[in-house]
Amino acid sequence: MALDINQIQEMLPHRYPFLFIDRVLSWEVNQSIHARRLVSVSDPILQGHFPGNPIVPGVVQVEAMAQAAALLAQVSGQFDPKTQLCLFMGIQEAKFRAPMIPGDIVDIKVEALRLGRIGKFSGVMEVEGKVRSSAKFTAIIERRPEAEADAAEGAAAEANA
Repeated sequence: MALDINQIQEMLPHRYPFLFIDRVLSWEVNQSIHARRLVSVSDPILQGHFPGNPIVPGVVQVEAMAQAAALLAQVSGQFDPKTQLCLFMGIQEAKFRAPMIPGDIVDIKVEALRLGRIGKFSGVMEVEGKVRSSAKFTAIIERRPEAEADAAEGAAAEANA
């Protein structure tokens, strides 16, 4: 029940430098997922945040939790990235307790509070068992615009047949 980077890239539309999950260690369908991120000084975002004192921005930390949540939704049969988009609706209770720096091995743990077209999640990011950040967030699953157009064309073709 693990996923490597190649499998993750098949499942998520995100790509480097905006893919923030390196591995999935485990998941429980409809409940939780445990992913991992390896923070490297070569990460482009760290070149400017901050020169001489690189730390992972809080927004990137929350995005990593959201990417893990999208993977959970997909392995739970709630999300198909080929025809759907998973978009933030809100971020609540985000807390940043300590900086995340190059060399950190970050465990990303996300729990589904509710799955469906609108999902609610709770996530934490830990380094060596200590929480560095946490957040609750909501997301909505929408049909991709091109999938919407394809469906409309298919319906029109059927009506004309």
